[in-house]
Amino acid sequence: MTETIWTPQLSTREGPIYLSIADALGRDIANGRLAEGARLPTQRKLADSLGIDFTTVSRAYAEARDRGLIEGKVGQGTFVRSRRGVRAAQQPSGVVDMSMNLPPRFSDPVIERRMWEGMNELQQHGMDLMVRYQEPGGIMDDRTVAASWLSRRMPGVSPHRVLIASGAQGALHAVLSVLTEPGDVICVEELTYPGLRSIASHLRVEMVSLEMDGEGLVTEAFEQACKDKKPKALYCMPTLHNPTTRTMPIDRRRSVVDIAERYRVPIIEDDAYSSLIAEPLPSLASMQPEIVYHVASLSKCLSPALRVAFVAVPEVYTHVVANAIRASASIVSPLTSALACQWIETGVADAVRGAIVKETMKRLDIVKTCLPYDFESSPGGFHVWLNVPEPWTRNELATKLRLIGTGVVTSEAFAIESAPEAVRLALGAPVNLEDLTRALRGMSDLLAKRPAFSRMVV
Repeated sequence: MTETIWTPQLSTREGPIYLSIADALGRDIANGRLAEGARLPTQRKLADSLGIDFTTVSRAYAEARDRGLIEGKVGQGTFVRSRRGVRAAQQPSGVVDMSMNLPPRFSDPVIERRMWEGMNELQQHGMDLMVRYQEPGGIMDDRTVAASWLSRRMPGVSPHRVLIASGAQGALHAVLSVLTEPGDVICVEELTYPGLRSIASHLRVEMVSLEMDGEGLVTEAFEQACKDKKPKALYCMPTLHNPTTRTMPIDRRRSVVDIAERYRVPIIEDDAYSSLIAEPLPSLASMQPEIVYHVASLSKCLSPALRVAFVAVPEVYTHVVANAIRASASIVSPLTSALACQWIETGVADAVRGAIVKETMKRLDIVKTCLPYDFESSPGGFHVWLNVPEPWTRNELATKLRLIGTGVVTSEAFAIESAPEAVRLALGAPVNLEDLTRALRGMSDLLAKRPAFSRMVV
């Protein structure tokens, strides 16, 4: 097909040139200047015609693909998509919602292409992947790949101990249903994952709040609760805790495991983030595999769309937890499980993880530059815990931020008992660095002012 001669009419809007190019593509497709199926200029040719660098055009084409405007065909070029496959272009709305904790969107056309190619390669599995059920907990081939992924945190973990569940929520529901009965007590950190709170409420399980300090769960509080409350389990997030970003040091990890073993309290270790750390500390499961249920979601380190979690359980309970997965969700989607494993085996997963970490570091640098207030963060973690400065309160800050188009989550969402004056900022939710910068500068300007109602100091 002959290449279309196309030069975008760039707008005078402020902001990155690559967004202007993507906007121009959207306009010219809408007004008919670019027809369906039209072959676009190569990235190099367009960069030369506009007098800009190649990477800017590469980012523009990647943005246009994200908007569903264009598609690449291997060995043929880049084409305007059929309108049947085009979704509405994502125009900036002025709203930056930092409430959902997503991995940041990166821009790397090579990695993106490899991710999509992985879906095409699933055809090699044949029709059985499409028209057959699989056993609860995943087929052994997938569990073997899952064990290889977990081995960085649990050296030598056996595939026979590993199950595959429908995301962390499905895994936590299955494990908690095995360990507890209605009316039982479990221990959790005083700030904990809201999804766990929902599961506990559904199962009618009582949660006992454990004190935290700057290094995470306080071991003395855990031991006292073991004596007084006789809990059926401890749920904790020792690495890049959500929402505080704190990581439990190695000595404290050993203490927690020792206490749990002494009082025969199983541990549910939520390990959503340690894949994003260059040298993670040993997991609790690696210290005492006979009492720890290790849940490693792929949503934060690879893609929320996969809805896959790898669960390492004490081997004698593998069958029991698999039955719980069957009862609650039947099976994990064979398609998403196969895709996750395909990405891991071909190295795509490591490439995606690396791109997420790289983009996260850029966003953390922006926070340090734009937000001169007391906050907690950690390398590899794409959420920040902002301690709301006096005289502001968390609720008034969140309300005022909504009025200027920025969403955050206040501490009530995580608190079991009293909530501190703090909010969580999810750095991965803004579409790009420009949106994040704008939102953080607006937040900083707002905090520099005095609120309408000052916090009462006693």
